[in-house]
Amino acid sequence: MNNKEFITELAARAGYTNQQAQRLLTTTTTLMSECFAEGDSLNVSDFGTFEVKKRNERIIFNPATGKRMLVPPKLTLTFKPATAWKEKVWEKENTGRREGGETV
Repeated sequence: MNNKEFITELAARAGYTNQQAQRLLTTTTTLMSECFAEGDSLNVSDFGTFEVKKRNERIIFNPATGKRMLVPPKLTLTFKPATAWKEKVWEKENTGRREGGETV
């Protein structure tokens, strides 16, 4: 699903116009970005948790050149889905499968 399809579906389900749905989505993502820029985590009930984590600097090995390189520390955004979402994905993934991973 691309952004245009998502906006259309959101508008239809919420009873908004496409323009209102686009503004709602833009406002939501802007607010989330501001939260992450401050280093805060965001917990959305029944959806999951977004968290900003710091990755420490580390030394990596380039197998092509044989050189070791220092990767500087950086901030990354992680997402941990809520348990209910994990179960839905697990159910969908395992529906119609036999033991041994064969598809029915």
